[in-house]
Amino acid sequence: MDNFHYISSEVLNLETLHEIISHHKSLALSEEAKINIQKCRDYLDKKMVSQEKPIYGINTGFGSLCNVKISNENLSQLQENLVKSHACGTGEEVPLNIVKLMLLLKIQSFSYGYSGVQLQTVDRLIEFYNKDIYPVVYTLGSLGASGDLAPLAHLALPLLGEGEVYFEGKKVSSKEVLNHFGWEPIVLQSKEGLALLNGTQFMSAYGSHILLKAIKYSYLADLIASISLEGFDGLLEPFNELMHYIRPHKGQIITANRINEFLEGSEIINQPKNHVQDPYSFRCIPQVHGASKDALDYVKKVFKTEINSVTDNPNIFIESDQIISGGNFHGQPLALALDFIAIALAELGSISERRTFQLVSGLRNLPAFLVDNPGLNSGLMIPQYTAASIVSQNKQLATPASIDSIVSSNGQEDHVSMGANAATKALRIMDNLERILAIELMNASQAIEFRRPLQSSGFIEMFLKSYREEVPLIKNDRIFHYDIEKSVAFLDSFMIDDLDY
Repeated sequence: MDNFHYISSEVLNLETLHEIISHHKSLALSEEAKINIQKCRDYLDKKMVSQEKPIYGINTGFGSLCNVKISNENLSQLQENLVKSHACGTGEEVPLNIVKLMLLLKIQSFSYGYSGVQLQTVDRLIEFYNKDIYPVVYTLGSLGASGDLAPLAHLALPLLGEGEVYFEGKKVSSKEVLNHFGWEPIVLQSKEGLALLNGTQFMSAYGSHILLKAIKYSYLADLIASISLEGFDGLLEPFNELMHYIRPHKGQIITANRINEFLEGSEIINQPKNHVQDPYSFRCIPQVHGASKDALDYVKKVFKTEINSVTDNPNIFIESDQIISGGNFHGQPLALALDFIAIALAELGSISERRTFQLVSGLRNLPAFLVDNPGLNSGLMIPQYTAASIVSQNKQLATPASIDSIVSSNGQEDHVSMGANAATKALRIMDNLERILAIELMNASQAIEFRRPLQSSGFIEMFLKSYREEVPLIKNDRIFHYDIEKSVAFLDSFMIDDLDY
């Protein structure tokens, strides 16, 4: 069986995206997609011959210049000028795995046959994807309406032989790569530049990437919290299913069930207790982690809709013989969802740091800072500072971007979503959460050693054994930066198959 994913009208979901990425599948257009794209282009070419009336973005200027009519002989130059003039991104470069997702999602959007692009334009984007040619795209410049103009302009530049790309591990000029493959630059036809630049693929690619990572780290948050619970000699009672079926939020029930499964057969969690209640950071794990899961579930639905949508403008409807200018490029649904996921992930980090704090506080027969000879050794005192610092930054980053709007294009575009800023902030929070959980794992795995010779569950003991191969038990002070980095790498390498939560 060939290792291809065929672009078609079949619903593209997060699981399919994960499969395409993890199995390094190449892309190809289905016959259905080829027909859709070609029919739409043919219709537009005929329309341009028969109609003299101005059509926004096709034979007019853009934004507040929409009333400027452009002659037919200048339509190709109009589209090329658009791509060049809008390529004004700046800041850090977008990670290459997200650029690759941007290519995939732009191809998917074109495949429905409402955008009027040439088939050869889509084929060239597929060549970029399959040959790992990544346009250099920048994080700053999009207002999230009219779509992600600046980032998508940079994504489109290499089609014209302009801009830069990453190829075979090096940043090179696009012309160099086109020459390497013997390709001519694409000559854009009417509407094509606008189709390439309008759309939400920057926000969508970020959101899809964050979701895939967030689902994994939601699982890991539950697992690491289970180890912390045992290290703290916590109670299993708050995870009793009876408690959660009388407040049946889906995420809450899933979290409680999962932690019960992780701890099944553990001697540590079932040993007699001298206390009757745990702090909230342990007792309320199902409620807090569960609420974040429910947020992820909502965000997943939003992005599933978006990555199966047409988000450029105007759109071409062959059956009704209409070309309609609307606002499908507006990123408001994504901006709100990205802000929501940012808050949900920040909260997973916030409660994780509180568990770390409890573990190093010298409570419940644990030594201060989880090390022998505290005083001579500072132990895990300062990693908690690091976690607290990151949690504080996440709180700042979680301030919603979607509540802001700045008028642009001479007042024509008078409300924008700021969803691109929401996207880049959310990714920063996601990466920060990875570090916070890595620090909790350092502490939890150290604390559980003070409960020996009792054993945890078979699954947790296996997990800890793998972790200990990367990060040894702490006997005396050492440079904990390396332990944090190794812990992050360990979590990054951990694989899960279930993307339901």
